[in-house]
Amino acid sequence: MGVAHARCPSRLNQTTSQYMKFKIASKALYSTLSGVSKVINSKNTLSILDNFHWKVESDKLTITASDSENTLTAVLPITASEGEGDFCVNARRISDIAKELPDVDVEFSINPSNGAMKIKFPGGVFDMMTLEGSQYPRTVEDAEETMSFCCPGSQIINGIENTLFAVGSDELRPQMMGILWDIKPDGITFVSTDTRKLVRYIDNTSAPEIAASFILPLKPAVILKSLLDKDETVSVQISPRSAVFKTENLTLNNRFIKGNFPDYNRVIPTQNPYVVTVDRDTIITAVRRVAVCTDPGHGLIKFRFKPDMLEMKVDDPNVGTFAQQEVPCDFTGNEMVIGFSAMFLMEIFSTIDTQNVIIKLADPSRPGLFEPEDNPEKTSLVIILMPMAVTDF
Repeated sequence: MGVAHARCPSRLNQTTSQYMKFKIASKALYSTLSGVSKVINSKNTLSILDNFHWKVESDKLTITASDSENTLTAVLPITASEGEGDFCVNARRISDIAKELPDVDVEFSINPSNGAMKIKFPGGVFDMMTLEGSQYPRTVEDAEETMSFCCPGSQIINGIENTLFAVGSDELRPQMMGILWDIKPDGITFVSTDTRKLVRYIDNTSAPEIAASFILPLKPAVILKSLLDKDETVSVQISPRSAVFKTENLTLNNRFIKGNFPDYNRVIPTQNPYVVTVDRDTIITAVRRVAVCTDPGHGLIKFRFKPDMLEMKVDDPNVGTFAQQEVPCDFTGNEMVIGFSAMFLMEIFSTIDTQNVIIKLADPSRPGLFEPEDNPEKTSLVIILMPMAVTDF
């Protein structure tokens, strides 16, 4: 998927020379503009991408936004339409206007000769200028062979929600700056890592019945998470360099991240003889409490595991702060001291949503494995976290 750029004539693209008019519900318009605008960058190399592309056809309005890498399109119903055509309108200004409109059907009218647009509502009117629709880059689909499947929105949302926090930000490792979709005939495995932590979430609640894999960049992942409905059906069309996600009213085209994702299964430890079971709410509160005294340079929390007690200790010698807390737990194994980052622990415990958290350990130099006490049917969540060096407790 890519974009093609067209030269711009001096007037609006319209099938006739008459005024283009239509009515639309202001509340639905503002909601859609807020969603579609998520794809627009704060700074664009092409100024036309600061605009929405609007296309009026009979009883529908199609709104498109793009950043050249991702293109998001939404369809809204309209009434009392006259004329058809397309034009560009400044995204920020029309969004600000739509936000302040009363909750009624408002009338849009566009003059094809000069691009002037009027927005009429009871007791008032807004005027603004539009641009020629052909200025807007067109989405070009990959001509290569594609494959597709359908799944519930919940499968995609859950996959993204469970892995988003571990996506890397190192531009020297671009293949880690997204979420791996490892698609098998019986389900989807979502994986992310920043080398310090790794998440693998398996969701077999819906079977794609195809085999493919790609790395979805962070931005379209966030967009899908925020705009999809868990109960709606999503069609996913995959080509070698891009994907198209479609629902009844939304279409997202995006390019993949190039490169090979790390062999995640080889990274996940399988020999973890020491097992800790601890109440999630209790340990979240304790970690948050002692973390206020950590050295901000590393955020280290030292842990000492005993058969029925977990001790936490932190200090920051630079300012002379110290904190210690004990938390009840069920620990199977020999007493162990290990260190973890407070920030990463909070991210992990916030992702796991069962009453108890299971922590599996091997030794202080090897990754800790974090799991929910129970997984919903046909799903599995595993998070690994690299330890921090600890010399004493």
